[in-house]
Amino acid sequence: MSKMLLKVKELLVSEEGATATEYAVMLALIIIVSIVAITLLGNKVNNTFTNIANRLD
Repeated sequence: MSKMLLKVKELLVSEEGATATEYAVMLALIIIVSIVAITLLGNKVNNTFTNIANRLD
């Protein structure tokens, strides 16, 4: 029983889990910002090419 309590205490004191969680949150935020930026930029580029194509006709 005391070995289990020592392992739980080590887990609570250890910062490896917190670091991994922080990296996961940062990665998720970077992915979300990237998707939003690509979507907005993609729509603007599509509109620009559509306007150019319409003027060429």
